[in-house]
Amino acid sequence: MTGTYRFGRRVVLGLAAGVAALLGGFALLADEVLEGDTLGFDTAVLAATRTPGNPADPLGPVWLEEAARDLTALGSFTVLGFIIIIVTCDLLLRRKLRIAAFLVTAVISGTILSTGLKSVFDRARPDLPAVARVFTASFPSGHAALSAVVYLTLGVLLAEAASRWRFRLLYIGVAIGLTLAVGISRVYLGVHYPTDVLAGWLLGTSWALLCWVVAELLDARRDRNGEEASAS
Repeated sequence: MTGTYRFGRRVVLGLAAGVAALLGGFALLADEVLEGDTLGFDTAVLAATRTPGNPADPLGPVWLEEAARDLTALGSFTVLGFIIIIVTCDLLLRRKLRIAAFLVTAVISGTILSTGLKSVFDRARPDLPAVARVFTASFPSGHAALSAVVYLTLGVLLAEAASRWRFRLLYIGVAIGLTLAVGISRVYLGVHYPTDVLAGWLLGTSWALLCWVVAELLDARRDRNGEEASAS
């Protein structure tokens, strides 16, 4: 985020269109969930992840269940909070104040948005003996949304700083992989319906992209104002 449209005006416009598409998808999915049209799909997927005749036991060996717990922790408030604090401190020590402010703003606003939408939809959790403790409503998945916001935002920041495309692809790929792993673990552990996770992914990804687009536009405006001031 240093320079006028670092990735090009067309890329910024494309990202803005992507944000609109993702938010539109979230709205359509939310409407289907409110009408109950997704319940059959949700329950079928959840049933496929449980041991037949024992809904308290996720399908697969014990080590897989433990691995899912480890993965789901990567999307928790505690782990994500520590990551943001560490990265923000690093940015502040490097005097990258604008990037630090962008990161903190994106994460805090995303958290508020996700929590607020949970209260609005107030969807009950799956009626399963979950193997992880939960305290909030089900839709959208906060773990899925916040992991998308945090990991995708960090992935973009690392990609912007990278000088070669293979490193950019690595950072973005890891960010996407972590986001997907957290969401899938929530369904496997029985604490979320698949549509909760899908909604979280749509919401978190769109919010991360929206914050990026806004930051690019602000940087472009700042550079333009600086050029005008220099010319005068």
